[in-house]
Amino acid sequence: MDKRLIPLLPLVSKPARYTNHELHAKHKNWTDVAVKVALAFPDIYDVGMGHLGFKILYALINGRKDALAERVYAPWVDMQTQMEEASIPLTALESGQELGAFDLVGFTLQHELSYTNILKMLDLAQIPRRSSQRSQKMPLIMAGGPSAFNVEPLADFLDFVVLGEGEEVIHEILDLVIDSQAQNLEKDELLQKLAGLDGIYVPSYYQPIYSADGRFQRIEPLRQGIPPKIEKRVVQDFNRLPYPEEFVVPYVEVIHDRVIAEVMRGCTRGCRFCQAGMVYRPLRERDPEVLKEQIARLVENTGYEEISLSSLSSGDYSQIGPLVRDLMAEYQGCGVSVSLPSLRLDSFGIGLAQEIQKGRKTGLTFAPEAGTQRLRNVINKNVTDEDLKEVVQGAFAAGWSRIKLYFMIGLPTETEEDLEGIVDLAYKVLAWGKEARSAKRRPEVSVSVASFVPKPHTPFQWMGQDSMKTLRAKQRFLKERLNDRAIQFSYPRVEESFLEAVFARGDRRLAEVLERAVDLGCQFDSWTDCFRFERWEQAFRDTGIDPHLYAGRTRDVLEPLPWEHLSAGIDGRFLRREWELAKTGTPTLDCRWDDCTGCGVCPELQVANVLVKEKSSE
Repeated sequence: MDKRLIPLLPLVSKPARYTNHELHAKHKNWTDVAVKVALAFPDIYDVGMGHLGFKILYALINGRKDALAERVYAPWVDMQTQMEEASIPLTALESGQELGAFDLVGFTLQHELSYTNILKMLDLAQIPRRSSQRSQKMPLIMAGGPSAFNVEPLADFLDFVVLGEGEEVIHEILDLVIDSQAQNLEKDELLQKLAGLDGIYVPSYYQPIYSADGRFQRIEPLRQGIPPKIEKRVVQDFNRLPYPEEFVVPYVEVIHDRVIAEVMRGCTRGCRFCQAGMVYRPLRERDPEVLKEQIARLVENTGYEEISLSSLSSGDYSQIGPLVRDLMAEYQGCGVSVSLPSLRLDSFGIGLAQEIQKGRKTGLTFAPEAGTQRLRNVINKNVTDEDLKEVVQGAFAAGWSRIKLYFMIGLPTETEEDLEGIVDLAYKVLAWGKEARSAKRRPEVSVSVASFVPKPHTPFQWMGQDSMKTLRAKQRFLKERLNDRAIQFSYPRVEESFLEAVFARGDRRLAEVLERAVDLGCQFDSWTDCFRFERWEQAFRDTGIDPHLYAGRTRDVLEPLPWEHLSAGIDGRFLRREWELAKTGTPTLDCRWDDCTGCGVCPELQVANVLVKEKSSE
């Protein structure tokens, strides 16, 4: 670690965030490697340590003899104050080297409310924010993750962006950096070569064009040979992907502090609000024998007491039943439990619940998303009240006493009847719990309601978000009716959802707003105790930008969009068709079990034979 931080540790909360030397942390000699990468997570250590993609890249890069990867997280505000007073720049955990000494600094883009942290981390590292202001000797700033599919609000701050899956392209990037060092190439020459890789977007090589009235018109390449559209990277053979045999084990409690096994990637359910379900296509499963080998190594090497079977919808994994039974048989006597963090109502069987309950109870969460069948048809959430009743009763009978339900408000075509449906479902679940005679404790229901945020590359990308006033009224409506002591009701601030919508559908003009907001002290915007919406309002006023034009305006389906040159592989005609079907409340069947829906991903990305067409018997 940076020895200059040692005198500061007694002055900050959780000093172990900054001390390094955790189990399995990698420490390489800088003189022995050609390329150095700082993996930068724009949130605190406690959050970043649980991120699976971060763990994978850390293992892949450090698995090379000619490269190293070190970690850097956003210091909490108490440490920032101490660092700034002592004039200590942001450094990496493993070596204590300043970020400016690395060849590459790679940021993870998980959500829009982390954007201010990226600029703040650059400030703390004493690296100029804008790529145009950085010298030849400074590291290239790259980024990747789901928010990269509309990275335009951050475009002026990044040298290049990775679209899609990084396990293969990271090696191509490192090879090019090493070759450029050997040839003593200038930064622009290296960027030109990087722009030639599939899935790499160099924002400075593109120019946005606006009409006289300020409407976005198109993105134009500024150089010959630069593709007008960047296609995402997709790994075709999921089973052959390298996977970490060990995770860095922290000294302090962090989120997702467990063995994480990625059972499958992608989703074909087609929920029309869900960006992840679109951009992570196509669906690919990992062989259960491969998974069991990976899990065995991780349990042995980390000592974790929980195994999380991770995916967008783990219950949809075709071998989920046999896999859970095998894992429970293997680890039940060792005090190791199995959890499924993402479950659909129609994929969670009673038998599966009974298998999981043999270990430690780890919580059970379902996401009906909408309160009525009509609205679930609109959003293509193909589950029914009967599905919910069956699995909830089975869960309560199997020994669970607490069920958490996720809903959204502000969905397209939502009415008061749909809100009443949320209330009705919550009380029904509570009643079903009371009917389950085997429940040892009084049943409880937790209802969490998020505000709908229209996301790029989804059928709802054209839909404007409800006004903050309307969303607050809907929250009050639910709060007044969900007043039973056995029902807990929670919801995020509508201002956070509004800001998320602004940057989700934003363009490059928002760079000014971001800079102004950081200058005003905005950071950690996803943390309720740090979020200062009045400062954001001032930033929008100071820059003369109306945020409501980004968040609240419903757009024409033929209107140019700022993110159309960043391809998730989804055919635009498919998204427009899904938008029209949503208006009529017509659901679309899952192509995994039914006919192809024509989304365009499989032929476009030349991925074949990736779907399992027959479910195993439970």
